[in-house]
Amino acid sequence: MAKVAFILLTHKDPEAVIRQAERLSSAGDFVSVHFDGRAPAGDFARIRRGLAANPRVAFARRRVSCGWGEWSLVEATLEALRAAIDAFPQATHFYLLSGDCMPVKSAEYVHGFLDAADVDHIESLDFYSSGWIRTGLVEERLHYRHVFNERRHKWLFEASLGLQRRLGLSRRPPEDVQMMIGSQWWCLRRATVARLLAFCTERPDVLRFFRTTWIPDETFFQTLVRHLVPDEEIRTRPLTFLLFTDYGMPVVFCNDHLDLLVAQDHLFARKISADAAVLRARLWALWTQAEAGFRVSDGGGALFRFVTSRGRLGHRFAPRFWETEASLGRDRVLMILVCKKWHVAKRLARRISARAQVPAVGYLFSEEGGMPDLGGIERTLEKRNRHRKALLRMLFDYFRSDRLVICVDPAGFDLLRDFTSDKAETRILEIRCDFSDGYLAGHAQRVGLVGRDTPREILERILPTLRADLRYESDRMSDAGFARFERIHEGAGAAEAAQVLARFLDVPPEVALALASGDDLFAD
Repeated sequence: MAKVAFILLTHKDPEAVIRQAERLSSAGDFVSVHFDGRAPAGDFARIRRGLAANPRVAFARRRVSCGWGEWSLVEATLEALRAAIDAFPQATHFYLLSGDCMPVKSAEYVHGFLDAADVDHIESLDFYSSGWIRTGLVEERLHYRHVFNERRHKWLFEASLGLQRRLGLSRRPPEDVQMMIGSQWWCLRRATVARLLAFCTERPDVLRFFRTTWIPDETFFQTLVRHLVPDEEIRTRPLTFLLFTDYGMPVVFCNDHLDLLVAQDHLFARKISADAAVLRARLWALWTQAEAGFRVSDGGGALFRFVTSRGRLGHRFAPRFWETEASLGRDRVLMILVCKKWHVAKRLARRISARAQVPAVGYLFSEEGGMPDLGGIERTLEKRNRHRKALLRMLFDYFRSDRLVICVDPAGFDLLRDFTSDKAETRILEIRCDFSDGYLAGHAQRVGLVGRDTPREILERILPTLRADLRYESDRMSDAGFARFERIHEGAGAAEAAQVLARFLDVPPEVALALASGDDLFAD
């Protein structure tokens, strides 16, 4: 059975460190503690006294003074790893944690998970092509030497970097090592740790290089593991669950996040608030629980992005530079079917094409395929959205028609605003559908908000938010004041819907009635 040596990086709160080490080792595992060299010596002495009687706890031989973004964090991790591999010969895995990390599964579950596959768990992606770094310095992290702490001495950090750029003092990484990047938090097998420590002794040139890189805790282990271990023995999904806001700050989990954390397909989570006493107590109780069952949904990231985006609904009042293309054409009529149930809008679009002889295209800005060959502009959604007006002009020309029907999701409000501001005549028909709980649950699963095994109680909390979001999308169209805006309801009769369709399409009443008739228009 797997035996884990937890590599615990800490810098404050001696009592919390003692409790964390005692509890992590309570299920037969081990803990190797590194306590930041910048912290008071009295605090470290308190930790040593508190854990002196625990044979499953070891300490890094040397306390490193750590700074964010510095080599010191890697050095501290290596010190704790060396202490662990010497002190705990029974340890099969080495799992890096911070003082803010807590388990979200039982120890029994963790051991079973690690036993299931003989692999290392570390996010290790190509440094240059993965796009892992969203903002800020990228190649500069490696290609220039960083000897000043960016947070404590920001002016010196930037001045040094600027001087190196002006003098052309860039450098190349070691040629025989492919640079990788990923999350700092990983879990490695004993054999991998032994190889890694041996490599550090054999290749001082590589360590010299990384000593002056910026944020090496996101590149050093990720690079060396990929260099030393076959690809098929690496799993790049981190086992520690963490989220970042769109400002680059880590999300702090509180008492009401228990169900969310336990449902994730991860073993640990960070950061857990120091004030979340109830959450901490329940997670530690879970750690020692036997035969605990877990219904994993793994939708935490998507849920966080969905909920936070509700509070950041920005509006764009001017076209982007790549949207300053010519009009669709003053004499053309663009008719847009807006419906959350895509199959309903596409069904009506097919009827319009067949019975009203108006060319119709489905959700061309939301789903791949379904388009004629237009020379390449239609091949990706990115191209379609970037050159939306050029794409529609080409469709008008392709169909040799001055009238065109397309389908748009209600979330595509920017598309509606963009097209209604054009010189062409733009008409909008909202098809408002009824949404059962079952449909909303399926919708949440399709867009990745929940998983197939998400507990019912979590789903019931999400459904009201989804309903409110759909209602908001509909109300937003009503309030926009579009010049040609119509709406039909699922519960309306064929005669009422036909009147709306006749106005919207400029077709005779009998044609509109044929389009609206039949029970299958809104069928799921």
